[in-house]
Order: sequence, then C-alpha cells, then structure tokens
Amino acid sequence: MDYHTAGEPFRIVTAGLPPVPGGSVAERRAIALRPAAGSVVGVGGARVPRPGPLETVRQLLTREPRGHAGMYGGFLVPPDDDEAQLGVLFFHKDGYSTACGHGTMALGAWAVDSGLVAAPDDGTARVWIDVPSGRVAALVHRSAGRTTAVTFRNVPTRVLARKLPVATSVGTLEVDVADSGARYASLAVPGGGPFAAAGSGARVAPGALAALVPLGREIRAALLDTYDLYGVIFHEELPDTEAGPNQRSVTVFTDGQIDRSPCGSGTSARLALLAADGRLGPGQELRHESVIGTVFTGRVLGHGPGGVLTEVTGQAHRTGEHTFVLDPADLLGTGFLL
Repeated sequence: MDYHTAGEPFRIVTAGLPPVPGGSVAERRAIALRPAAGSVVGVGGARVPRPGPLETVRQLLTREPRGHAGMYGGFLVPPDDDEAQLGVLFFHKDGYSTACGHGTMALGAWAVDSGLVAAPDDGTARVWIDVPSGRVAALVHRSAGRTTAVTFRNVPTRVLARKLPVATSVGTLEVDVADSGARYASLAVPGGGPFAAAGSGARVAPGALAALVPLGREIRAALLDTYDLYGVIFHEELPDTEAGPNQRSVTVFTDGQIDRSPCGSGTSARLALLAADGRLGPGQELRHESVIGTVFTGRVLGHGPGGVLTEVTGQAHRTGEHTFVLDPADLLGTGFLL
C-alpha cells in the first residue's frame, strides 16, 4: 500500500516478505544490515556483498523501474510486545533508518483506514508502533468517517551539540546536532550566491537544491563518524504566526536524498532546539513548511529524563495499491538507480 505524507512517499509492505529474524524491531534492523554470506561480482568486476532475501526486496522496491531514488517505505514486522499494534523496519534506497516520522503518520493512517485498528467516525484513535528507535504513537484524527490528520508522538529528543564548527567548501559553518530517534545536524541556510533560489528570494526552494544537496553531503560526511549522522536540516525563518515560530526547511538525508515533507523526526529535532533557545514555550507551536510548500505543525509536550517530548501533526493520503513481481528472465533484476 502506497501513501504519501506531505508529499514524501511511504510504501507499506503488507505481505510477501521473506522471514525477518530477530527478537525485537531493533534487533531485526541490526540483522537486516548484515550482508549475506559470500559475495557476487558487481559492476566493473568488483566483488560486493551478496544481498540477503530482505535486501533483495528493499532493492526491488526502491530502485527503478518500480521505485526511484527518493522512495521510502516500511516492512511490517511483529511488535516487541502486545502493547503495540505494529512493528516496522523503515527502508530507503541506501538501507534501513532508525526513525521515520512521516512513515509513522502514514502507518497510523493505513492501520485505521484498513480496519486493522478500530477508530471512531468522529474522534481520535491511537496506534502504538514499535520502530528501531523505540515505541512511538500515531494519533489518527477522524471526522465523518474519514481520516483528516495524524499526530506523531516521538521518542524523546536529546540535543547533542550546539554551534559545532564544521569545515566545508563554503567555509566553516556552525551546526546544532540533535537525536530525535535519528540524528540530525541543523543550520540556517547560508546566505547569498547559489543558496538563494533564483527569482524567488527564498533560500529553501527547489531552485536552491542543486547547492544544498552537495553541502548536506559534506556536512554529513564530516560528522558521520562522531555522531552517526542521518541527515542535515537546512532552515530559513519566516514571519512568526500567532501560535509561534514559522520556518521553512529541507532535510538532506543519507546519500543526498531530499525529504519532500518537512521531515517528521527532523521536526522533532527542530522543536527541541527551538525550546532550548527559549523560542518555543508551553501552548506554542512551530509551523514547519517543506521545500514543496506542505506543512507540519509541531509542539513540545514537556521535558523528561530522556529528553524533550514532542508531537508533530500532518496529513497522510493513500496513493495506490500494488503487487510487484520479479521475473527471473528480467535482465535488470532488482533494478537500477540513476
């Protein structure tokens, strides 16, 4: 079942998976990351790790012609215990992530829309989901029998570093690092030059991506060994709303992928940093706009020993239902990436 949340795709694999070993969702992810025994000859004659059965499915669904470099999704697996209704392994073209807020929203909508989790025609249903970073909740809001929005309640977010200097090709930049289930570096978009979208005056806009993506790759590479960084969030300030701060951002994650949504777990990171700066207090909310103009709203629920408690609200919509096959005579096999 394919969904999108604020423009970012999420492919929910409901059936047809090979066995996924492990005693918990986190352990299943760790096992999925291990290469299968032996190797195969890859492009150019180099030997590369042999993909296991689950890895073959991931490649099949995230590569052309069945997917694309920006595809995201989740393999449904058993939850860690009976308190949760779902477990999920988040996947993308480069592997398996520890957290995915937009995917959690899509899963909540799917669980209710499919009838897996009972929900009122008018009101809110709670879906507990075990993900590699812990247990999260999707609050599925309903009106007149339809899902109207989903609120993602994340694991606690911890601020790991402030004003950390990073040497880049455009000079030394200062970034903040936060762990919101996945780790993000966050910084304001550098001013001027290629970072201003032509003719729009906006710094976070499609026209600026050609400059922001390689810079995001640089920053991630510089911090990967120290912080196991997942993504880089570039943000710009918009005029505050009556409810609180207003920002537009784009997240460049893994190997230069662009989040079309405002990034669910990345929004949690922004919320924790704004709260640390005293810019987001009780009763206030962040209006968080994406590079394509879609919006999440985020709130700080409180502070605990594990970090800042956050929630993020957005919309998820079903886009299709698919059965994919791999023809043994298909010379492209699991596909390709351009």
